Amino acid sequence: MTSSQLAFAGVTSLVLYGCFVIVQTIRHRDYFLVDSANEDVHAPPPPARVAALSAVLLMVSLVAVVGLAKVLSPSVEAAILNAGAPPATVGIVIAALVLLPECLAALRAANADRIQTSLNLALGSALASIGLTIPTVAAVFIWIGRPLELGLGPKEMVLLFLTLIVSSLTLGKGRTTILQGVVHLAIFAAYLFLSIVP
Repeated sequence: MTSSQLAFAGVTSLVLYGCFVIVQTIRHRDYFLVDSANEDVHAPPPPARVAALSAVLLMVSLVAVVGLAKVLSPSVEAAILNAGAPPATVGIVIAALVLLPECLAALRAANADRIQTSLNLALGSALASIGLTIPTVAAVFIWIGRPLELGLGPKEMVLLFLTLIVSSLTLGKGRTTILQGVVHLAIFAAYLFLSIVP
């Protein structure tokens, strides 16, 4: 990728993530609220100063997590190469470590039958990881002048397309069954398998 293509990918990811945050917190906030008659579920909105401080601390925390992932990456890479797994497995392991806290919280919320909270946690953390990591990595690679390849192979494109179709069917009807959940897990298992055994 050229520097201009990398900059475009980074800015586009940042704009999409910013749009998601605005939709989730301001424009269509009611889409993401728990549908409940119990008013004790919602805390009062924070003052502007507290919200701004929270946003700054969130960015600092995200940078710290990404930094820790970068520090951890060489030892994970060495262990994976010693195990004979392909290099793509490093990204999967690092992503799993970065997303683990939010995934556990989403699972706890789902077990407590708080599906909206579970979806908010899962989608929000995934979007934050992707939407903020791509611009950060793009900026670093532009700054150090090294090439970076962002793209999907044919297998990954098919799995991504299949995921988009299944997600549309799952979320579009407003009702989800266990079958749809198992289909998502099967697609994810196929992705993991094809990443480890190409």
